[in-house]
Amino acid sequence: MPGTPHTDLSPELLSHKQAIEAKAKEYGLTFPEVIFEVLPFDTMNQVASYGGFPTRYPHWRWGMEYEKLSKRDAYGLGRIYEMVINNDPCYAYLQESNSVTDQKLVMAHVYGHADFFRNNFWFSKTNRKMMDEMANHATRVRRHADVHGQDAVERFLDACLSIEHLIDPHSLFVQREADRSDPIDRPGYAPQKLPAKDYMDPFINPQQVLDRERKAFEEQQKSARAKFPAQPTRDILLFLLRHAPLDDWQQDILSIVRDEAYYFAPQAMTKVMNEGWATYWHSKLMTSHFLEAKEIIHYADQHSGVVHMPPGGFNPYKIGVELFKDIERRWDKGQHGAAWEQLEAIGAKQAFDDKSMKGREKIFEVRRIYNDVNFIDEFLTEDFVEKHKMYQHKRDPQTGEIKVVSRDFKRVKQTLLHHLTNMGQPFIYVADANYLNRGELYLAHKFAGLEIDGAKAQQVLQNVRLLWGRPVHLQAIINEDMHLLTMEEPDGKPRKERMNSDTPRPANMVE
Repeated sequence: MPGTPHTDLSPELLSHKQAIEAKAKEYGLTFPEVIFEVLPFDTMNQVASYGGFPTRYPHWRWGMEYEKLSKRDAYGLGRIYEMVINNDPCYAYLQESNSVTDQKLVMAHVYGHADFFRNNFWFSKTNRKMMDEMANHATRVRRHADVHGQDAVERFLDACLSIEHLIDPHSLFVQREADRSDPIDRPGYAPQKLPAKDYMDPFINPQQVLDRERKAFEEQQKSARAKFPAQPTRDILLFLLRHAPLDDWQQDILSIVRDEAYYFAPQAMTKVMNEGWATYWHSKLMTSHFLEAKEIIHYADQHSGVVHMPPGGFNPYKIGVELFKDIERRWDKGQHGAAWEQLEAIGAKQAFDDKSMKGREKIFEVRRIYNDVNFIDEFLTEDFVEKHKMYQHKRDPQTGEIKVVSRDFKRVKQTLLHHLTNMGQPFIYVADANYLNRGELYLAHKFAGLEIDGAKAQQVLQNVRLLWGRPVHLQAIINEDMHLLTMEEPDGKPRKERMNSDTPRPANMVE
């Protein structure tokens, strides 16, 4: 567990904090109380390895993360400048060895994040007391380890953490299913008879036809009742919690992993926007108000490091801040909407300026309701891609040189959206929990531009098999062909077969 942080800011840093906070509020940013804690280098890495929380449950992954961060710093490959926690109050960390210029930049950046956490729709369902909840999770896991042994608990945690992405982030905002206690309202059979006079009815509507239709209806209803689940289910962790043969302590640990996955999901869904918004505001606050002449070179060096994007790379800070600035510019000049789109004269679109000055209002609206996918989908333009050279690159296998392989706007945008949709994870559903009437679990991959990674699929199937206690199947597109991967044993390798018309399929198919 990390050491006790130094919570008292020096008089100089406290003065900067108060000034930056006041100016941020003048610009219209709203946020909970922000508590800055100054940490020494080593403690900063420890807290960072815990995801920014001072207390987490014991697990080897935190140690691995700490080693990675420590080596990165030791070899000069990067360092941590800011960490901020979505909580109320909002906690943020300053590294004590940073210069005053760096600390001011970080403070300004943090207030941008704190505003985004409070106001963005996709964070509206998150637990704002997660600092306390994480400590509670740690206590519960340690209690289970005391009773069942550290090795058993850690092995089970390994299995749960390998599938933590199998959730449905949108389920917090959309009711996917009726309450399980509600009776299912199934319509009764009503014969579809053709109109006829009484004496003609036996001829127009023969009894054997009506009987056949009734039988078909009853078979359909029986089949519907036999579906388990009734509809394909995307929140696989919740399905396992409800239906897998888990002990009480295992259910508790899986619920902890699921709760934390839902807490972190909005951060993955808004990475570009969140970092772009914070970068926009640290740039605005520093350059307009808090940057002294003697600090300009140091600040420029640090800021350029934040927004640098090498050829073929993807920097969410750079893309996010430039898109917000582009939106502000376009809405200030009225360069949007159907009338502007219809301008055809050479240079007419670029020269158009109705002086509407709605840019600041627009970026606050965008910050409130969008996530990365619809942010990129709606506001990424061909001119923007060309200006920032957001081309598709690929490393030449012969020379090792990174080369442009496509400048096509639609292709660039679609590829970017594929990697942002569902936080860059494939869509996986539970299609059948009683496949072939053997209690086996059938998962289905819904193709949305990303194919399944074979190595990751094996690890996921092994651990779902461990939790489910029966063989697990995964229907997936691999190399453009539909395959069925079957995991018979938890520690085995999946059997792969190409699916054809004879392959048994569940009633709830996901295409």
